[in-house]
Amino acid sequence: MSDASLVVRDLHAGYEQVTVLRGVSLHARGDEIVALIGPNGAGKSTFLKAVAGIVRPTSGSVAFGGHDVTGSRPDRLTRQGLGFVPQLDNVFPTLTVSENLDVGAQALARGDRQDAVAAVVDQFPLLRDRRRQRAGTLSGGQRKLLALGRALVGRPSLLLLDEPSAGLSPRATDMVFSELGGIRDRGIGIVMVEQNARRALSLADRGYVLDMGRNAHAGAGADLLVDPRVVELYLGSMTATPSPDGDA
Repeated sequence: MSDASLVVRDLHAGYEQVTVLRGVSLHARGDEIVALIGPNGAGKSTFLKAVAGIVRPTSGSVAFGGHDVTGSRPDRLTRQGLGFVPQLDNVFPTLTVSENLDVGAQALARGDRQDAVAAVVDQFPLLRDRRRQRAGTLSGGQRKLLALGRALVGRPSLLLLDEPSAGLSPRATDMVFSELGGIRDRGIGIVMVEQNARRALSLADRGYVLDMGRNAHAGAGADLLVDPRVVELYLGSMTATPSPDGDA
């Protein structure tokens, strides 16, 4: 595995007295996309939050880049190169696109921030064209790209993404998934939770299926797409529903 590898072993976590994760394990290299799918309530988002330091694990371990980071604070993980893009509240709506990117650069040394923002703006021309626009006035797809851009400004080596296509139109979903492939091609790993299971597995190098807080299946994304057990139990009920407003 590369230095940006993520290795999670037997992770247990939850909220107050409710246990959600019951021994989940996962590994991801820093040069691949790993999709985490499963029915609602399976613990997918809780898993990302436990890895990202937002929910504290009760047992198990999280290693990133060869170092034990179990229970580390989110800001410390960001500085170590592990970025997290939540499904909701992932941009500051009252700030401009440029100001949102500047916030994302705060984890870097002062002398590196301007170059990091410039690199992301070059990567996402759509953001360059709207640098003075308030984030709250962007469409759903544009906000997702801004959230990705804000995370990338911090120069992560691996990104955790929670439902990158949630609420998006098919056109906006195409735009976001295209960018995810480009991010991987630039050497940044991705672990994503995604309700659009077929689309996620089609893009992913490998996939994991969670059910009732436990690992159910794992394998190459292309293999899981045609695995009869996965198709029958999970894929039929996890197709995405286009958003009614058709935003992009």
